[in-house]
Amino acid sequence: MAKAAKTTFRCSECGWTTLKWVGRCGECQAWGTVEEAGAPTSTVIAPARVTTAARPITEISVESAHAVPTGLDELDRVLGGGVVPGGVLLFAGEPGVGKSTLLLEVAALCADSAPVLYVTGEESTGQVRLRADRLGALSPHLYLASETSVASLVSHVDAVSPSLLIVDSVQTMSSPDVAGVPGGVSQVREVAGALIRLAKERDIPTVLVGHVTKDGSIAGPRLLEHLVDVVLQFEGDRHSQLRMLRAVKNRYGPTDEIGCFELTDSGILGLPDPSGLFLTRRNEPVPGTCVTVTLEGRRPLIAEVQALVASSNLPQPRRANSGLDSARVNMVMAVLERRARVRIANSDVYASTVGGVRLGEPSVDLALALAVAGSVRDEALPRGLVAIGEVGLAGDVRAVTGVQRRLVEAQRLGFTRAIVPRNSEEPIEGLEVVGVDDVGAALRSAFTAPQPS
Repeated sequence: MAKAAKTTFRCSECGWTTLKWVGRCGECQAWGTVEEAGAPTSTVIAPARVTTAARPITEISVESAHAVPTGLDELDRVLGGGVVPGGVLLFAGEPGVGKSTLLLEVAALCADSAPVLYVTGEESTGQVRLRADRLGALSPHLYLASETSVASLVSHVDAVSPSLLIVDSVQTMSSPDVAGVPGGVSQVREVAGALIRLAKERDIPTVLVGHVTKDGSIAGPRLLEHLVDVVLQFEGDRHSQLRMLRAVKNRYGPTDEIGCFELTDSGILGLPDPSGLFLTRRNEPVPGTCVTVTLEGRRPLIAEVQALVASSNLPQPRRANSGLDSARVNMVMAVLERRARVRIANSDVYASTVGGVRLGEPSVDLALALAVAGSVRDEALPRGLVAIGEVGLAGDVRAVTGVQRRLVEAQRLGFTRAIVPRNSEEPIEGLEVVGVDDVGAALRSAFTAPQPS
């Protein structure tokens, strides 16, 4: 007797297959996405007529694939020059971070030279017009449409023939050919596929706005990120004016660039030099503060670390931080206690950054150590000092990447002295660079008064 064909199950998020049903995907760890895919079949694909003949790669023109600037320098920096005709960009971010505001300004800038179509499925055209009035983003060549059907969207594209298409958002659009509610896995997959085909066939740069889940990942099937050409993540604390744009995926440019923006009452402004947002303007130095230079992508940023050490009456002293990695803060404090004899075991320690910036790279360790030590000693660091370096568990100060770029940025902003790991000293005119081997040497170099025993 012939054996019955085995039924397979497939994950709708990542395509992982298994021979039996499971509640959680073994590849992407998503719950409730494994569905029956039916028995595998082997079919012979008949040849069909080709749309365009294959040609040698040397004969293919690249003129139509060059990036076109959007007019917003910070966005063009992240994209690698601008939007590419036929390219599809997925723009994701948390609610209220300013995605629609930024894209409306981009649409108005691009509409100065060619028609732009902005399709919204979350708001009415009147609501978008009110926001455009507030931002000053008005142009006779900027067309608005409120649609939730991808078929109606194609009709708008036929009528306008835009040079840029913005869809806000892909989770609100639906296709009449697929069952399911808008935002569902099948609907998002079908809508995204239809919009990508439309963009490629007509060479229209397309921006798809995407929602994010509570853990920060892009909502919808993981396949969506694989299909598009560029994935941008718009980040920012709702209590801060700073917004950062990162490229998670970019087929046309680098993925280690970031764009900085400032959210104001009149809109979002690009910040070519955002370092001023992360420093406190004061007349005299204050104990417990230290300035460092962090690298966000390839861009050096000046940031300030603050620490406050106070006596505690609690059995377990309090440790709190904002904008820093909790694990690294605890490690640096343990190294100070054990290797540098800085007594903080029975004290409350509060650490934070200025301006709402998040500092997660190890090069911030040395600045944090000097800030905590300065608060314990109640002694301010000299004016014009920056500290760069990773702190190890043995108390050593380790080298970090991009020291030259960091020092050049510090010198440009008027700093006169830098403490860096040994063998990382780079001669910079107007900047005294001091190399140290361990935390103790860094403390002796930074503070002039003798350390209390």
